[in-house]
Amino acid sequence: MALKALDIFKLLPKTNCKKCGAPTCLAFAMKLAQKQASLDDCPDVSDEAKAELEGSAAPPIRLVTIGSGDSKLEIGNETVMFRHEETFYHQPGIGVIVRDDENVDERIAAIRELQFVRVGTEIGATIVAVENAGGDPAAFAAAAAAVQSLELPTVLIAEDPAAIEAALASCPDKRPLLHAATESNWEAFAKLAKDSGCPLAISAPDVDKLSELSEKVKAAGVEDIILDVTLGNISDTLQALTAIRRLGLKKGVKSLGYPCMTTCRSDNDFENVGECATYVAKYAGIVLTSMSAPEHILPLLTVRQNIYTDPRKPIQVESKLYEVGSVTPESPLLITTNFSLTYYTVEGEVEASRVPAYIGVIDTEGTSVLTAFASDKLTAENVSQFINSDEVKGAVSHKKVVIPGYVTVMSGALKEESGWEVQVGPREASGISKYLKTVWTP
Repeated sequence: MALKALDIFKLLPKTNCKKCGAPTCLAFAMKLAQKQASLDDCPDVSDEAKAELEGSAAPPIRLVTIGSGDSKLEIGNETVMFRHEETFYHQPGIGVIVRDDENVDERIAAIRELQFVRVGTEIGATIVAVENAGGDPAAFAAAAAAVQSLELPTVLIAEDPAAIEAALASCPDKRPLLHAATESNWEAFAKLAKDSGCPLAISAPDVDKLSELSEKVKAAGVEDIILDVTLGNISDTLQALTAIRRLGLKKGVKSLGYPCMTTCRSDNDFENVGECATYVAKYAGIVLTSMSAPEHILPLLTVRQNIYTDPRKPIQVESKLYEVGSVTPESPLLITTNFSLTYYTVEGEVEASRVPAYIGVIDTEGTSVLTAFASDKLTAENVSQFINSDEVKGAVSHKKVVIPGYVTVMSGALKEESGWEVQVGPREASGISKYLKTVWTP
């Protein structure tokens, strides 16, 4: 487990030399404990102390890499139970299961469509699984070779080690995840994983047996292990995911200090989506599903994006004048903040209206309209400064500006400050389309 500040201080030279930038060794130890400094900042720390400190600083959940190259997926290496304590760092892989007894080409074509843009960020499926459902190693190997065209990390799912071996030959150097070693076949799977250098998923009926199996697999020479905790129903699986995370982080149980994965195969799409979303939130490193429709996968990607966004760093867009559609100097000018979700919501509604318009984005440090107004980050002064800038004057010929309905109270001060005519837009972005079509006059 991670050392506390006093434990770290005992291993430091205690010279208070200030070479690290901190006034004392104790102050430096406190920074190290809070991850606000690097051990490399201390030039006088002994090799023995360095080894002990680096070992204690290692995250209790191992970082495991699946795949290779730019598309590789890294999971694990998390340090907290709840993201508000720090943040979550490695997004789970969300992927579709491709059975080798179905139309593989159609399934691959469907997976290609699982790429979206949300609040200015590209999101999509980041892993694909191939399952030896038909029992034929040759068909399994052919399916594994076919999905490589997706250029996504691959999970090879089979009960027969011979089928896994055949599939490995069809995707050399791709470092797929081998799934899954069980109590009955773990020795053969462990040998395959060790010889190929691939990560290995292990599966057992409960957490205790999973812990025992991981110790055996590690003793056989496999370092990169993923725990498959799919236990038949959402309640048991959720409890297992939470218990493993807690035991790995809080209790330092090394046999459970690995990322987890789940598979969701419910025929009811609503249940499948809900189950997958639950596992994304708590605490699966890989979530595989039998679904492949965009309307089923997008909610999962949205949940992942929301949870794995650092809550301490609001997502922001650049503060500037944006053009939506084929604007002219007479096009309307709407004002909003640089919080990404706010901006892209406004942009989407303007685009839907089919009325070309400018959107003026004010720098409010990534806060929404009401939050920015309440904290004096969206004021008549900074809006006036923006609309009277050379950037706006060079694009807009009129002197009319539309402000959000929630900050109506600003309109008088803004008119006086800027000399512009101030029009009050709708409170909610959903009203922008109707406003531009029926209220706005050039």
